Amino acid sequence: MQRRISTDVLVVGGGTAGFGAAYAAASQGAHVRLIEGTSKIGGVMAFCPGMPWGGGFPIGRSIGGVFDTLTARLCFAQPPLAEIRPSVLANFGPEVVYDHEAAVFAMFQMLEDAGVEVHLNTFAGSPVMDSRRIAAINCYDRTGPLTIEAGVVIDCSGDGDISAKAGVPFTLGDEHGNMMGVTLSFSMLGAPWEQVFVHGDPYFTSDAARGIAESRLHPDLAKLYLMRGFHRDTIFCNSVHIRGVDGTDPQQVAKATQEGRRRCHQLARFLIDSVPGFENARMSELGPTIGVRETRKLEAVQRILARDLAGAARFASGIVCCDNPIDDVMRADASMTHDAIVAHGSYYTIPFDAMVPREVENLLFAGRLVCADPAAFASVRGMPQCMAMGEAVGVAAVIANAREVAVQAVDPAEVVAILTARGVKGLGRENLSEYAPVLQSAAGN
Repeated sequence: MQRRISTDVLVVGGGTAGFGAAYAAASQGAHVRLIEGTSKIGGVMAFCPGMPWGGGFPIGRSIGGVFDTLTARLCFAQPPLAEIRPSVLANFGPEVVYDHEAAVFAMFQMLEDAGVEVHLNTFAGSPVMDSRRIAAINCYDRTGPLTIEAGVVIDCSGDGDISAKAGVPFTLGDEHGNMMGVTLSFSMLGAPWEQVFVHGDPYFTSDAARGIAESRLHPDLAKLYLMRGFHRDTIFCNSVHIRGVDGTDPQQVAKATQEGRRRCHQLARFLIDSVPGFENARMSELGPTIGVRETRKLEAVQRILARDLAGAARFASGIVCCDNPIDDVMRADASMTHDAIVAHGSYYTIPFDAMVPREVENLLFAGRLVCADPAAFASVRGMPQCMAMGEAVGVAAVIANAREVAVQAVDPAEVVAILTARGVKGLGRENLSEYAPVLQSAAGN
């Protein structure tokens, strides 16, 4: 027998955007269900354990909101389970490093405390359309088919399958269809920081060049992204990027994951054999599958343009501040960029309308589905920004559901006002620079 359940707001996908959306909608009083196809929430956090949260501190100030709540919960635990540090990479501001399992547990706990009903290992199959509305989503879990009726659906799935099936137009990758490289990460345990980082090159370019010249490393590993993990003498290795993979194709994802494992083990062996400080280290926390940066970008009421962001545009409908560089990873070739998009000390905001489809009346989306041109997307895609996008559409979904209006009729100014009341900083006429720099605040505490 077909099971049918209902909810005010249904969030599809439990990554950082889905977490932000579900938590915000539930804390605003809605009944919320969150479906996630894996056994963990966190998205990139689950696929790349230890990935720092970068981008949460434009011009050194916190974006606030759900991101701030989660970060504070970890930083002020006893003992601390997260720390705010300056990034060693070019054009990136402070970032949060954290105990991975503690962060996942904290996110689950926040959802539970807010009353979100979480459905793990549950797959969204297809939407049931009623004219310009999604009446329900056909899902599947281990017990069989499940239909979930919802007042508003929020697509935070990363690939946007539900939105595409509901008829929302989309583009794949850049103007030529090239998508950013996918990544498999791992950690090395027992590598003394004072030995590993003695030379001060954050990309370990001379070591990488030697490994490539000796055919011990893949040629695409010209830069080794080796970063201090949260725990002492732990190194987070975010180096194995694989290009030319369509993240919407399950078979390509499976093949890329195995290729990633091969390169990760190769790199770990090289580090142990050839890089000072790794002699007694060992590999740990190899990601379960590749992390996908880019697939579908959905068409929305507004498209974010890099030229607007470069001019530090602060949209009236802006829902989160950002100064991330254009972090482009191997779209068409092996090149990688971290070019600044705004002048030092400046920032832009991400507009709410870039997450509102033109036609479907009860659908919103957030995270890497955001409507943006390729260069703009490479800047806005950070995990804290995705979490904040989720928070914004979660708030908007509650408004639309409570008033029984189309999401296109929700006033962005009302969303901004509620987000400001929720502690999101730098919106509307407020200036982010009015707040103390986060590292200064952390030092004061």
